[in-house]
Amino acid sequence: MRLIVDSSCDLPLSYLQEHDVEVLPLSVVMGDKEYIDMFEITNEEIYDFIRKGKHPSTSQVNLKKFDQSFRRIAEAGESGLYITLSADLSGTYQAAVLAQSQVMEDYPDCDIKIIDSRTASLGIGLMVREAIQMKENGFTIEEIEERVRFMVEHTVSIFTVQDLNYLSAGGRLSKSSAFFGGLLNIHPLLEVVDGKLVPKDKLRGRRKVLNRMYERLETEAQQLKEQTVLIVHTNDHETVKEMKEHMTQKLGVGEVIDYPIGAVIGAHTGIGTIGIFYLNEFE
Repeated sequence: MRLIVDSSCDLPLSYLQEHDVEVLPLSVVMGDKEYIDMFEITNEEIYDFIRKGKHPSTSQVNLKKFDQSFRRIAEAGESGLYITLSADLSGTYQAAVLAQSQVMEDYPDCDIKIIDSRTASLGIGLMVREAIQMKENGFTIEEIEERVRFMVEHTVSIFTVQDLNYLSAGGRLSKSSAFFGGLLNIHPLLEVVDGKLVPKDKLRGRRKVLNRMYERLETEAQQLKEQTVLIVHTNDHETVKEMKEHMTQKLGVGEVIDYPIGAVIGAHTGIGTIGIFYLNEFE
C-alpha cells in the first residue's frame, strides 16, 4: 500500500521520503514566481520573504498531479491512503476526490482512500506519523484508515501567531479581528475546529498564551506519558526548548518533537507562529 500526503503536513521531506510516503506538494507564490513547496523552496526562504514585509500566497495541489498519482497506484494494483489538508481550508481535498472518481472510471477496482484530516500542519503530521508506524508494523490499510479517522475526531490543533494580518490577508481570519488584535497587543489562541480556524482565547502577551496552551494540554490530553506531542514554530528555538522542558518535566509528556512550519502554512500564519498538536483521547 501507498501512503500519500500533501506538503501542508509540515513534516520534513527527508522524513517522508525515508518512510516511503508520497508527497503531493502545494505551491507558494512569492512576487512573480511560483515555487513547488518542499522541492523548490525552503522554510527559511519563506521566512525571509515575510520578514521583508511581503505577503506570499499559495495554491492547492492541482487535479493533474492527483490523477497521475492515483493512476500509478491503480495501474500497479496497489491500494493507497491519502490524508489531506482540511477541506475547509483548501480546495485540495475536493480535487483529490474528483481525481479519484476519474481514475475509477478506467480502474473500477482502484482502492484509494481519501481522509479529510479536518486540520492542518502537524495536526496532519500526527496522523501521518501514526500511519507510517502502523504500516511498518504490518497493519492493513483498513486498520490504518480506522485509526486515522479516530485521530481526525480527537486531534487538537492550537496555535498562536505574532501578526494576525497574515491570517486576515489569506481569508482565514476577519479583518476586524486582525485589526483589534494588533491594536491591543492581543495574542489570540487559535484552534482548528471541525476543519475551520476559530479564535478561542484573547490574551495579552505571549507568555499568557503559552501558559494557556500548557493548561489545555494538561486538562484535555489523556495518557500524556504515552503520547507524542508535536510543536510547530518558525525557528524560535529558545521558546521551543522551554516548551519541551515544561511539557516533559512538569506535565510528564512521553515525547515532544518540534518541526519548523512549512512554506505553505507559514505563508498564511507569518513569523512568530507557535503551535502544539496532541490527542484529547488516546487508545
